Amino acid sequence: MHVLALDTATPAVTAGVVELTADAVVPRSVHVVHDPRKHAELLMPGVLAACAGAGIALREVGAVVVGAGPGPFTGLRVGMVTAAALGDALGVPVHGVCTLDAIAADVAGPGPFVVVTDARRREVYWALYDGSGARRDGPHVESPAALVGRGLPAVAAAGGSAPGLGWPVREPAAPSPRGLVAVAAAAVRAGVEPGPLEPLYLRRPDAAEPGARKKVSAR
Repeated sequence: MHVLALDTATPAVTAGVVELTADAVVPRSVHVVHDPRKHAELLMPGVLAACAGAGIALREVGAVVVGAGPGPFTGLRVGMVTAAALGDALGVPVHGVCTLDAIAADVAGPGPFVVVTDARRREVYWALYDGSGARRDGPHVESPAALVGRGLPAVAAAGGSAPGLGWPVREPAAPSPRGLVAVAAAAVRAGVEPGPLEPLYLRRPDAAEPGARKKVSAR
């Protein structure tokens, strides 16, 4: 089965086609552009480029996997909405996965380790993983200083914000199509009906709806 993988929870706009077999997760095409301000403009061209690179038409995709964050509101929403629209148009299931889990799936070396990505506002998103890549804590959002002050038993850090923590850094900095599909592989293979897509914002968006207008009394 060809699975389309998308993620816009980090500054990387990630799209790719992965072949999912009974016992393997094989990337066939990867298209990644780093631009945190152009998720909306770059994602669909990336999807089409990934399909072309894999030698398939978009209609040949059998499932969609999308990173559900945590991530900044605007960028994350682009990937989630696009994945939902593609799933509806193609009539295929859409599986949401934690973006930090997808990064952890590609981390090599012993554990435990943390995955850390930029949350803006001088904060980071993070989660703790054991040596098998299973999540043991998180995801959370807080300042880098607060994270370091927790005294976690981590031996390394991965993700785009890892270099600022003072721990040994491991790749990758962003999720790959292979990592995204690996997290959802068991559910996709089993034909599990995915639940509603739920973005992991972890906090309220920067923009707020305007309140009611104040009444002005005549003097």
